[in-house]
Amino acid sequence: MNGNQISNQVLNYVAANLFYVELESSLTACFTQCSGLGFTVSPKRFYEGGVNDQERLLIQPPKYTAVKLTRGITNSNIFLEWVSQSYGTGKQKRRNVNILLFNQAGETMQCWTLIGAFPSGWKGPTLKAKANALAIEELSLLYEGLQFSRNSGSGVTMLNGRDSSGFYGSGLAYPSK
Repeated sequence: MNGNQISNQVLNYVAANLFYVELESSLTACFTQCSGLGFTVSPKRFYEGGVNDQERLLIQPPKYTAVKLTRGITNSNIFLEWVSQSYGTGKQKRRNVNILLFNQAGETMQCWTLIGAFPSGWKGPTLKAKANALAIEELSLLYEGLQFSRNSGSGVTMLNGRDSSGFYGSGLAYPSK
């Protein structure tokens, strides 16, 4: 393509302010902020004998960063109930959590699924008698995997344990060892 031609592909940029979190197969909450979504990969470095001008890099498994969700407190206790279920006397409760990003028309543009997520922290609101601000809560999540898709997962479930391969279900194909 030369510089005078216009590409037929039009990019659809999406604002970062239309996102929801999906728990238990339904849009559960609108958050004011979602931060920390991502991962890092630290390669294992080594030199191969006889190859003195190159370094070999083995890709190691990713390390996922904690996700922090912030929202105004509502009459829904779904997050506090999940925290209680995760650290109460019963079996730890994990979930696959979808974070959905929408465009202005309400179409799902991106879905990030946190696989095997569990609450790693909760912070309640700062309460002041003279304040005019909303009561804000923060929920931090750790997770074992991250899946990207273009549409809603709509299959977020409570996870009671690992499958026979040792993974929390995700629809991902894992390589056999």
